[in-house]
Amino acid sequence: MRGPHNIIRLIRTGATLERTGAMKVVLDAFDAGPLLRITFRALVWPFRWLGYQGDISMPPAPRALTALGPAYIKFGQLLSTRPDVVGDELAVQLRVLQDKLPPFSMKEAKIQIQRELGLSFDQLFTSFSEPVAAASLAQVHKAHLADTGEAVAVKILRPGIERACRKDIDAFYFAARAIEVLSPASRRLRPMEVITHFEGVVMGELDLRLESAAAAEFAANTEGDAGFQVPQIRWHLSSRRVMTLDWAEGTNIGINDALDAAGHDRRALAARVLQLFLNHALRDGYFHGDMHQGNLKVAANGDIIAYDFGIMGRIDEYTRRVYAEILFGFIRKDYNRVAEVHFEAGYVPADRDVDEFARALRAVGEPIFGMDASRISMARLLTYLFEVTERFGMETRTELILLQRTMVVVEGVARSLDPHMNIWQVAKPVVEDYIKESIGPKALLRDLAKTAQVLARFGPRLPRLAEDALIRLNNPPPEPKPQRRIARLSWMALGGVLVGGAWIITLL
Repeated sequence: MRGPHNIIRLIRTGATLERTGAMKVVLDAFDAGPLLRITFRALVWPFRWLGYQGDISMPPAPRALTALGPAYIKFGQLLSTRPDVVGDELAVQLRVLQDKLPPFSMKEAKIQIQRELGLSFDQLFTSFSEPVAAASLAQVHKAHLADTGEAVAVKILRPGIERACRKDIDAFYFAARAIEVLSPASRRLRPMEVITHFEGVVMGELDLRLESAAAAEFAANTEGDAGFQVPQIRWHLSSRRVMTLDWAEGTNIGINDALDAAGHDRRALAARVLQLFLNHALRDGYFHGDMHQGNLKVAANGDIIAYDFGIMGRIDEYTRRVYAEILFGFIRKDYNRVAEVHFEAGYVPADRDVDEFARALRAVGEPIFGMDASRISMARLLTYLFEVTERFGMETRTELILLQRTMVVVEGVARSLDPHMNIWQVAKPVVEDYIKESIGPKALLRDLAKTAQVLARFGPRLPRLAEDALIRLNNPPPEPKPQRRIARLSWMALGGVLVGGAWIITLL
């Protein structure tokens, strides 16, 4: 229930924010008005001593959220992908949020496995390690299958995490409503919509069957990608609270010394990481939304292995074409075409001036392309681009925000492997190939074929639909007769009598 009982929980939350110094950071990020600031500070200041201290080595916002627990950590991770809501400064702070918590016991892990999979533990595994990773919602163990001896990773949700998250989300809704009431200026950030989006993300991650499905779809899309692997899901050992997949053996892609010692070519790995991400986003429209170093390994044969599929991004075919044309236009420095694409896609209102928008885009692109090749950043370009489009009235598009955020992460991974990498030179062939395939005679024929298939499916119904439309056109329905004033008053009086009678009956 999203009622006043949430005040107690929110006071504890506010006390922690106040004690860690995060309260001011959060209020500044949300452009809170004077009334909201005074109300929040007055409520939590007397209870500051109730707040958690947290890790003093962390920045204020991550420190507070980590101290408050799993749901708050996950909320912070989500907000790190929404600089349009919290601002660039806070989003950067939240990107370093540590998703590490103390693990739950081996006994609880084994109980959950047996309950979920319906078999005794010894029937399933010959070995089962201590947790190798403990995150906000789940933890991972390495195990060996009893029937084949193969190594697998077993992901298990934390006990009671669903109930804990629902309680916290309930409090988030109460807080979002209070913010909207007390600070009208904050409504432009749509706090209630942000919490609704967060609820959908968390509820999805609390059903590991959905993550298993995401991994399987991603593996099917990327099966032919050279130098890339996705661990196979073991469906017969997976359920709502347990997910089992092949163990990813390899070197963490963020440890350069280990990569060098293993003989891997870091320059080749850097180029492959970027090109793989662009292929997944443009070719498939389905990409890994959390491709940081902790979720990538390099196998002994040099293949890049991706895992942890809790955050995946999806963009439709039309948006992919628009995105590719924008990137390609910047690569060719054709700012007029980039501006036209924004107007054609409806990203920028039609009443704005195309030439003025093109000049603004040139001001974004030219300084970046004038840099040394090793400093040219696609992520920086996208960040500036969204700032410009916002000034010209472009509405926030969540799927593009996730794409931009992931591009920032992927570029960071690539540059950590090869600091002198020319991002645009590496990206150009992927974008050009997609443009050739998606915008040209082949693409036109493919689109016409898809249209013909749709019409063919509805073919048997088309004559009847056309006939019904023509009949309605030639025989418009008669206009409703206006009711007389006395009749309207009679109906109103009757309604009043019925409501009054019902009210009296309830009192009796």
